[in-house]
Amino acid sequence: MSIVVTGATGALGRLVVDDLLATVPAEQVVAVVRDKEKAADLAARGVELRIADYSRPETLAGAFRSGDRVLLISGSEVGRRVAQHAAVIDAAKAAGVAQLAYTGILGGPDADFTLADEHRATEQLVLDSGLPYTFLRNGWYTENYTANLAPVLEHRAVVSNAGEGRIASASRADYAAAAAAVLTGDGHLNTAYELSGDTAWPLAAYAALLSELTGEEIAYRNVPAAVHQEILVGAGVPEGFAAILVDVDAAIERGRLAGTSGDLARLIGRPTTPLAETVRTALAAAN
Repeated sequence: MSIVVTGATGALGRLVVDDLLATVPAEQVVAVVRDKEKAADLAARGVELRIADYSRPETLAGAFRSGDRVLLISGSEVGRRVAQHAAVIDAAKAAGVAQLAYTGILGGPDADFTLADEHRATEQLVLDSGLPYTFLRNGWYTENYTANLAPVLEHRAVVSNAGEGRIASASRADYAAAAAAVLTGDGHLNTAYELSGDTAWPLAAYAALLSELTGEEIAYRNVPAAVHQEILVGAGVPEGFAAILVDVDAAIERGRLAGTSGDLARLIGRPTTPLAETVRTALAAAN
């Protein structure tokens, strides 16, 4: 039996592999990647590489073995993910894997915003496959905000149409640790986890934290959805993806990313990473 991580050279996948290597022998860890060269460092650590591409189903035939525990990290190509995920699920079923864990989105079937559509469809495909599953319904990554620090600091404003909605975010490393826990532990089959940070915070608090840590006045500007769409497109965000981001903010205003079930902290055995810690780290990296 191997523990297989798809998308293993992505930001989340690498962290999952790191966590696995801290607890299990390297020869039990498999990285499914598109580009062998990008995974050379993983191979050097003793990780087996299997080359496959979500968009090329024929390459997935050899990606899995009977009895493997598999983490399907959701693809990044919004609009193409259902077909891509279906190809992975079909290959996993054909191989007879022992567990298929999937990184979905907080709320699962109840998530009522556009970005959740493909995740809901994928969960249903997993259920229809009959495979033993674990749904890792990840909430928002704090890094979704800290990765965008440069324009925020330049314009001294956090711009959103999320109103006073709250976000129970956690660090990417927190979500990776949860994935590693369900892949190496017992009692997680046919279970869905609602994963989120311990504390839900409003964007006004994020702006205030940035002000405190930088010594600059960073404002929170809540704007109408149409205005936010125009701002994003004007900044170079493709119109379709800008619409998705605006829709997510509307979902935040409705409380859809504010749930604090405690599942994430329980899985990783510690409190989730506080907002301030991730922001401090990002600011230090930017300087």
